[in-house]
Amino acid sequence: MRVLFISLGCDKNLVDSEVMLGELSQKGYTFTNDETQADIIVVNTCCFINDAKEESINTILEMAELKKSGRIKALIVTGCLAQRYRDEIKREIPEVDVIVGTTAILDISRAVESALAGRPENCLEPLDRAPAGGRRRVVTTGGHYAYLKIAEGCDKHCTYCIIPKVRGNYRSVPMEDLLKEARELTAGGVKELILVAQETTLYGMDLYGKKSLPGLLKELCRIKELSWIRLLYCYPEEITDELIQVIKEEEKICHYLDIPVQSGSDAILKRMGRRTSAGQIRTMIEKLREEIPDICIRTTLITGFPGESEKDHEETMRFVDEMEFDRLGVFTYSEEEDTPAAGMPDQIPEDVKERRRDEIMELQQEIAFEKAGQMTGRCLKVMIEGKEAEEDVYVARTYKDAPEVDGYLFFNTDRQLMSGDFVEVCITGSNEYDLIGEMIIKDR
Repeated sequence: MRVLFISLGCDKNLVDSEVMLGELSQKGYTFTNDETQADIIVVNTCCFINDAKEESINTILEMAELKKSGRIKALIVTGCLAQRYRDEIKREIPEVDVIVGTTAILDISRAVESALAGRPENCLEPLDRAPAGGRRRVVTTGGHYAYLKIAEGCDKHCTYCIIPKVRGNYRSVPMEDLLKEARELTAGGVKELILVAQETTLYGMDLYGKKSLPGLLKELCRIKELSWIRLLYCYPEEITDELIQVIKEEEKICHYLDIPVQSGSDAILKRMGRRTSAGQIRTMIEKLREEIPDICIRTTLITGFPGESEKDHEETMRFVDEMEFDRLGVFTYSEEEDTPAAGMPDQIPEDVKERRRDEIMELQQEIAFEKAGQMTGRCLKVMIEGKEAEEDVYVARTYKDAPEVDGYLFFNTDRQLMSGDFVEVCITGSNEYDLIGEMIIKDR
C-alpha cells in the first residue's frame, strides 16, 4: 500500500509527520509524492493562524475529491486542525475516514488499518499524554539537517494563541530519548540538529525541576558526527546566564537565537499576555551581544493586535530600528476563536494591520541589507544546500541562516560538493538578503 503524506504548518508539525512516516514504514507501507499513485492519503494540518487554517481545509477538500471518485482507499486527517475541529471535519467532509489527534500520532498505523478495513475509528488521546520522543523517523529535509522536537505543548497561554488547547500543557521529552533520537539521526547522515518546541528554553522544568536545556546541549555536543546545533523558539524571559555560557563555549552550537518578541510596545505586550517588557527584551539582547558579539538574533512580530494604536505601532518601529535584528518576520494579527484576544474590543481593520506590517518590513529591509553588506570580507564555514542546475554555482547556509526562513550564500567552484558538506567561503558581496562568496581552496 502506498501512502501520500502531506505535511502542513511549522517545523514542529513536520517532526510529527516524520514520526508517523516512521511508524508506517515499520509496518511495511511505502510512500509516494504522486497523488495518482497513492492508495492512502494522510494530511497533517495546521490551524495556528487563519491562512494556515484555510490552507489545511483546502488541502483536505482537494484530497476528499480523490476519495469521492474512488481513486484512493482511505483519507486520514491529523494535526492541530484535526484536533481542534474534529467534529466539524467529520460532519462537513464525510470523505475523511479517520481523525488522528495531536497526541495520538503513534496510533497512525492503527488509524490506517481501521480505515482500510472499513471500520474507521478516530484516534484521540488526552492532551497530557507523554510526547512521542525517541522514535525512529523518516527524515524529509534532505538528510543533512533535521529538527529535534524537545518538548510538546505550552504553559504560557498568550491571549492570541490556541496552541495550549490543541497541544496541551508543556511536556518535555526525556533527555535519554532525545539523545537516542539524535544519535540515530546523525548515524543516518544528519550534521545539523535544529532544536524546536513551542518554547525550547523551558526544557526540563517539568521532568527535572530546573531548566535543563544547557545540560541537553552539552550532551548533544558530544555526538561526534554532529557539526551544528541551532536553537529556535527561545523566550527572552527564560534565557539564563548558564544557557548563554554554553552557547558561547560549545563550538558546535551556532551563534544564532530565534527569540519571538511579538511587539515593541509595553501596552500591547501586556494585552498579549507576554511575560516581558520592551525594556527587559532590550536588556537581554544587549547582554547576548555583549557576551557573544557575532550572535545572529532572529525574531517575529505581530501587527494589528486588538487595541494597538498608532502610538503603539510607532513604539514598535522605534524598537526595531534600535535593536537592528539580524532576521525578522512580521505577521498580521489573526483572530482565533476561543482565545481571549478574539473577544477584546478595538479589533483592527485588515488594511491597517497590513500597512503596519509593510512599514515594519520596509524598515527591516534597510537593516537587513546593511547587515548583509557588513559581512563582506568575513570568511565562514558554510553548509552546502545544493547546486544550481547546469551551473557551477553552489547554494549554502552560514551559521546565521536557518533552513527555509533565512537567506543563502552563493559561490562558484568547479569542485564536486554534496549537500551537507562543509567548506570555507569568504564573503565578497551581497544581493539584498543573500550573500555572494568565494570558496577558499586549500592544497590537498
